[in-house]
Amino acid sequence: MTTTTAPAPTQADPYALRAEDARPAPVTFTARLRHLGPGFVLSAAVVGSGELITTTALGAKAGFALLWLVVLSTAVKVWVQMELARWTILNGRPALEGYREVGPRVGRLGWINWLWIGMDFAKMFQRGGIIGGTAAACSVLWPVIGEPLSTGSLTLWALVVTLATICLLQSGKYGLVERACVFSVIVFTVITVSLAVGLPATEFGYGAGDIGGGFSFEIPAGTVGIALAVFGITGVGADEMTTYTYWCMEKGYARWTGPDDGSEERARRAEGWIKVMRLDTLTGLAVCVLCTLSFYTIGAAVLNPQHLVPEGNQMITTLSRIYTDTMGPWAEYLFLIGAFAVLFSTLIGSTASVPRLWTNTLGLLGVIDWTDVRARTRTIRLLTWILPLVWACFFLWIQSPVLMVQVGGIGGGVFLLAVVVAVWRLRYTGVPKRFRANPWLTAALVLSSVAILCVGVYGILETLGVVTGG
Repeated sequence: MTTTTAPAPTQADPYALRAEDARPAPVTFTARLRHLGPGFVLSAAVVGSGELITTTALGAKAGFALLWLVVLSTAVKVWVQMELARWTILNGRPALEGYREVGPRVGRLGWINWLWIGMDFAKMFQRGGIIGGTAAACSVLWPVIGEPLSTGSLTLWALVVTLATICLLQSGKYGLVERACVFSVIVFTVITVSLAVGLPATEFGYGAGDIGGGFSFEIPAGTVGIALAVFGITGVGADEMTTYTYWCMEKGYARWTGPDDGSEERARRAEGWIKVMRLDTLTGLAVCVLCTLSFYTIGAAVLNPQHLVPEGNQMITTLSRIYTDTMGPWAEYLFLIGAFAVLFSTLIGSTASVPRLWTNTLGLLGVIDWTDVRARTRTIRLLTWILPLVWACFFLWIQSPVLMVQVGGIGGGVFLLAVVVAVWRLRYTGVPKRFRANPWLTAALVLSSVAILCVGVYGILETLGVVTGG
């Protein structure tokens, strides 16, 4: 007698829509909370290089004067993110596939896809800066080779940090990424907000006059470049908006909505999961706003009066003054541990997401079959090894985390303009009228788009020398 073994059940492909995977969306607030996740992954990726490095540096350089820009840059872009994610849930396709539909095409890709490729090369500087910042924190804590922040110590820790991230994410499973990011978000949010709220009780306190002066809607002389980088990098940037659609699919929002069979039942499922996505997005926004404002306030209140601006590899030691000047020398270790958590969580988010985007791009180019789960998984794992090592090489070559992060931020700001164009195009070609009837959400999207376009155009003109920012 022969026995047969039933094949092991395979995990559902998050990028395939099947009727049997559809499920009703939760209808209560508490039930929706249990399905959050992508927003925390995004927060972990966002609250790192932009907030810890660039936002604090901006506060140190400009004082409270640009507080308005920090609020604007974190809050205004979320509505574009929601619109893009809604298209993904309704169509079961990630953002890069939507960008290809926005003409004109150049070869197999749309012009926005090619712009993303160019932007991602600029972002390699930023990700190298993240590795550098994480390595610098480790080097100060435990130099191992030579003095803290010496070339040997930074090189060793850059490799250790990079390899540790690669090994952690080799499985490529979304659940692992989400758990790591949620833990990091909780830790750095509590530490950062607590420090900012506690500053008024120290010699570096601030008052209502400082906060009011931060909303004069002016850009001080000499801060235009870093201000543009902050708008591009703080809050949800264009690359994070793009990445968010992949996390929405891997979480299951699109898969649980199911294929579009034209039925009322499917439409109601879609409405329900879109509501979950919006709550997820707003939760992530709350984390970003709290942390971004905290980092800026800390830089403006502590570093600006001392004329300390984070630069080069001394960025970590300069930022540590925030803690040592307010809490004593012992607090440097608390800062270094917190800085490591913030930057490493960002590195985790980037290392998990960017290989997915490049794999999808290779699929659009016809190099691999994106719908083949094995080929897709194999390519993602291969790029999970290759890309972080490239970013580490960028850091070891330039060794200026602040500059590298700002270069990536400006590149992200330019790409953001293209994403706005794509969102409006896809809104009228891939979103039924039923799902875009809310006038308040439409108004928010209009205001968000106008703000992004105005700042983006100004940045381009300033870069070309047509206008000057002082």
